[in-house]
Amino acid sequence: MSTDQAPPTLEHVAKVAGVSRATVSRVVNGIRNVDPELREAVERAIEQTGYVPNRAARSLVTRRTGAVALVVSEPNKHTDAFPGGVFADPFFGRVVSGVLRVLGPMDVSPVLMLVDSEKARAQLMNRLRQDRFDGVLLISIDPRDPLPGQLTDADVPTVMFARPVRPTPISYVDVAHEDGARLAAEHLMARGCKQVATISGPLDTPAGQDRLAGFRSTMARHGQAFVPSAEGDFTQTGGERATEKLLAEQRFDGLFVANDLMAMGALDVLRKHGKRVPEDVSVVGFDDSGAALSSRPQLTTIRQPVEDMAAEMARLVLERMDGEGQRVTSVIFEPALVVRGSS
Repeated sequence: MSTDQAPPTLEHVAKVAGVSRATVSRVVNGIRNVDPELREAVERAIEQTGYVPNRAARSLVTRRTGAVALVVSEPNKHTDAFPGGVFADPFFGRVVSGVLRVLGPMDVSPVLMLVDSEKARAQLMNRLRQDRFDGVLLISIDPRDPLPGQLTDADVPTVMFARPVRPTPISYVDVAHEDGARLAAEHLMARGCKQVATISGPLDTPAGQDRLAGFRSTMARHGQAFVPSAEGDFTQTGGERATEKLLAEQRFDGLFVANDLMAMGALDVLRKHGKRVPEDVSVVGFDDSGAALSSRPQLTTIRQPVEDMAAEMARLVLERMDGEGQRVTSVIFEPALVVRGSS
């Protein structure tokens, strides 16, 4: 197209695609219930003509901003260390990667918001009332967090990563935690461990409760009626403290740790106490994060497909934004055992 020609319009695209102007408009405005063949024809015509949608006019039609809030909510963590802790956790990077996989091609941008106080929650809710975001992708595991209920009450299209702590009519994606813990228990038994212990996650969270319950119930089926445990907080420091507590109170040759960061802490403490891994103690983590590969020895762990889970979370929120996914739903992913050098 030469510079003195008028820019292509919807009518030009419709003519090239062989469809109606209304069909082109539906595709351009992100309306999803368009026949896939027609959508493909329109997309080819857009590329061929060089048509560029008017984003301002498009937002007036769709009442969309093209932005979704990716919210990490940690009530009462209003400290300078909170943002750094979020970005340092390899789990969060995997979530972002999965979200971008889906939202990028849809021309929807995730906007990171760290919500760590009542003031931050109020600011988020105010921005939602002003239609600054089309939906919310929420990461929250604190049982005291009022945000899931606030978003539900406000009828904001929202999907959570992990089951909400309190019973709340909100859609979510999660992994089958108990099944993952069962895999860990069966692996330790197959390794010949005679006395196993576990470091749980926070016991006021579904993940902490389910992973502990799944591990204990599987060990009971193998005849171990009592499983020593210490509660951790999903941090490396928490894993160190819990391991010190177990070593002071129990003898064990197998250890299931409810996430990889805590498992790294456990490996450090076992090494400090002269325990060889896996010769003296076999260790299994949970997540299959970057920590599992950087630990020495590399960590046997239970993989949860975080990227796929985050991508599904993004797909679900798009459906709710389009009015196609109003029924509260859950999608549960299957875990898998990944065997490395620690067991």
